[in-house]
Amino acid sequence: MTYLMKMNLPAQDSFKIMECVRKGKGLTEEQEALMREYNVPEWYIDSCKKIKYMFPKAHAVAYVTMAFRIAWFKVNHPLAYYAAYFSIRADDFDSEIMIYGKEKVREKMKELEKLGNHVTAKEKGMYTVLEIVLEMYERGLEFLPIDLYKSDSKKFQIEEGKIRPPLSSIAGLGEVAAVGIQKAVEEENGKFISIDDLQRKSKAGKSVMDLLKRFGCLSGMSQSNQLSLFG
Repeated sequence: MTYLMKMNLPAQDSFKIMECVRKGKGLTEEQEALMREYNVPEWYIDSCKKIKYMFPKAHAVAYVTMAFRIAWFKVNHPLAYYAAYFSIRADDFDSEIMIYGKEKVREKMKELEKLGNHVTAKEKGMYTVLEIVLEMYERGLEFLPIDLYKSDSKKFQIEEGKIRPPLSSIAGLGEVAAVGIQKAVEEENGKFISIDDLQRKSKAGKSVMDLLKRFGCLSGMSQSNQLSLFG
């Protein structure tokens, strides 16, 4: 459009030609005649007839602007950047591998690299997240442990200059179970008589409780309400 206007074509006609060309519709006979009338080169007209799609300049500018904004946050507010990134890529985040230091992260990356062409789409996604986790560690940033009472169900949160992973970042726990646990914690103000009490109120399965145990989220909590034995 800009080029055609520089060739003195009317702005409205330049716009219409641009829309036809960028959508792969080519040129009408009238448009070709108009372009020749204003001495548009034949090679240019021929190119317009061959183009199948063109990315809009405004979209390109928007993406570049967004990239600069993300880069600014990554440099100046790294915790906010990583917390947002991991929250978006939560499906590929595995706390058992990623929150216990860079050596464990490196080991998993080497394991995936050895798979070569046999790596799955899910494992490729995890590898990308592992790279960002390693980058975060190399910048001196750390994770806090997953906490039954402090961790969100889905979002990574910033606390004490570190990042607290959500309950759903535990592989196998699942978002539905995580939301149920968080809801139960909020409703009970974090007061549960026992693990069985938490399981009943959160409507989570035994396998979920086992996962929470493995991550130390149920430390100090008895399995059942002992008083119920004498009730």
